[in-house]
Amino acid sequence: MILEEITMGEFEDGLKNTRTVLLPFGSVEEHGYHLPLSTDTIQAYEVGKAASRLIPLFVAPPVHYGCCRSTSNHPGTISISTVTLQSLLKDIVRSLYNHGIRVFIILTGHAGGTHKMALINAGEELIVEFPDINLAVLTEYDLAYKEGKEMIETVGDSHAGEIETSRIMYLYPNLVKGVGEREFPDFPPGILVRNKRKYWKNGVWGDPTKATLEKGRQINDLVVRKLIEYIEMLEKFSEA
Repeated sequence: MILEEITMGEFEDGLKNTRTVLLPFGSVEEHGYHLPLSTDTIQAYEVGKAASRLIPLFVAPPVHYGCCRSTSNHPGTISISTVTLQSLLKDIVRSLYNHGIRVFIILTGHAGGTHKMALINAGEELIVEFPDINLAVLTEYDLAYKEGKEMIETVGDSHAGEIETSRIMYLYPNLVKGVGEREFPDFPPGILVRNKRKYWKNGVWGDPTKATLEKGRQINDLVVRKLIEYIEMLEKFSEA
């Protein structure tokens, strides 16, 4: 059940079948010259929608903004603070809790370390605030990398590379603008730099030339199945 598409009556009826919601988090962030700024959001939201067609599941509208540090100097990236990100998550969970939701899957398409930790920290506060909820924070990219490792050719592929380019080729081929070039960032170890683009010119971390639509389809299907496994596990989880 896609929340932005259903009525309040359909929401009421949906609660008879499930108390679980998936909250997709993404970003407005550069993904090279060939992928859209919404790449992270697209992947998290589309996987959630696919899962909802297979099991009873509410899917909330995505949060399109994230905390983006490494790409903050690249054109098009719009970053929010960790404080704002945490507040958004906590407010959304509190509101859904008041409507009867008890199981929360936080699925982030943006895999930045600071961004992920902010979501985890907020989640830790929420499970203390609401002892009767189950909550998980999953990174969509990590699922894709792990589940698709047998077909991924690029060692260390990450941002806007083989995996993400394949995914968008499959999900939204009209949004892929040409083919990016192989690139890896070269940040100086341990040094915090102001001009991050100096060390990561084109914003690609991997090799998009290895991407194919078929890889995107297979990885997407694998991620959906793994996500469903996590959801079913969380729905049964008990610390008693």
